[in-house]
Amino acid sequence: MQSLDALTRQAAALVAGMPTIDVSDAARMLQICNACRYCEGYCAVFPAMTRRLEFDRVDVHYLANLCHNCGACLHACQYAPPHEFGVNLPRAMARVRLQTYTEHAWPAALGALYRRNPLAMSLALLAALALFLVIAAAGQGSLWQAQPAGDFYRVFPHGLMVGLFAPVFVFVVLAMAVAVRRFYAGLQAGPSSAAARGEALRDALTLKYLDGGHGDGCNEADDAFTLARRRAHHLTFYGFALCFAATCVATVYHYALGQPAPYGWLSLPKLLGVSGGAAMVVGTVGLWRLNRQRHPLHGDAAQRPIDRGFIVLLFATAASGLLLAAARHTPALALLLSVHLASVMALFLLMPYGKFVHGIYRLAALLAWSHEKRTPSPLDPGEA
Repeated sequence: MQSLDALTRQAAALVAGMPTIDVSDAARMLQICNACRYCEGYCAVFPAMTRRLEFDRVDVHYLANLCHNCGACLHACQYAPPHEFGVNLPRAMARVRLQTYTEHAWPAALGALYRRNPLAMSLALLAALALFLVIAAAGQGSLWQAQPAGDFYRVFPHGLMVGLFAPVFVFVVLAMAVAVRRFYAGLQAGPSSAAARGEALRDALTLKYLDGGHGDGCNEADDAFTLARRRAHHLTFYGFALCFAATCVATVYHYALGQPAPYGWLSLPKLLGVSGGAAMVVGTVGLWRLNRQRHPLHGDAAQRPIDRGFIVLLFATAASGLLLAAARHTPALALLLSVHLASVMALFLLMPYGKFVHGIYRLAALLAWSHEKRTPSPLDPGEA
């Protein structure tokens, strides 16, 4: 059996003369990991990796989106920096994921948005939309005026809101669906079974691979384990899901039951929305703190503006919604409504070209892995 040094030299030879791009560097590291295999039980990346001897572009994109960037393999690796092999798989995978999003974005021209300054762009879009809505409310003479029963439809009619947000929502769903379909089709994973689909969805919803492979969680900068990242992600995601459910229930109330908003504090839309908003606020504050405190070797520091732009928009959406609910009977209603609507629209407009997409790409990769591990390994055709 060849030594690790020999395999490393072969991996380096494979990429010699090629441009120094993220995919080739990640392939070099995967060759080293495939020879070492110390981290095989940490997450889905490593058992999927062992089913391959070489790593082409599609393989690297697939494995990069299986990676949850927990950092466990970096802290365990004997070849991590400052070793001459310089193996930092979480950073390499993060850089490749950005390539994945850029290459599969739809429309393709908008893939360049990933390379901009997402934090500044998020704040600028939020401010511009809020200013536009504030001016519109001022033009109607309702900018600083209490509305009967806190009725925000007196500021912006229901039909106007639907006309503004429905096309945005349809475009966002279409853009993300086309992008992830391109990604999954490129993996050539084939049709999956119901069991594989169920397992992939469960692993995604529970963030199974943010446990560091041992159940203790991700590594902090001081090498200690923590479940804080998993909990902050869960609060943010399920808070967002509750807010979306509140909107869906309110739609049923409005069109099917003939009960338009505003709703009382004990109504189902309000209970879902307030609990979801509170969870999002706590979750996004946690994500912001963790993002600022992460070890410099974890992930790609150049992508932190992408993370922070998304966190800011999520926080602004949740916090403005809670403030709007609390102050809807005051003259601040129109101003808070303008900020909240601007936050929601900015969040959705940037959703296909920001950090949100990592969730659907990761789900697609988990689905491919759940299907793949149920098939015989190409390196061992007799395997069940």
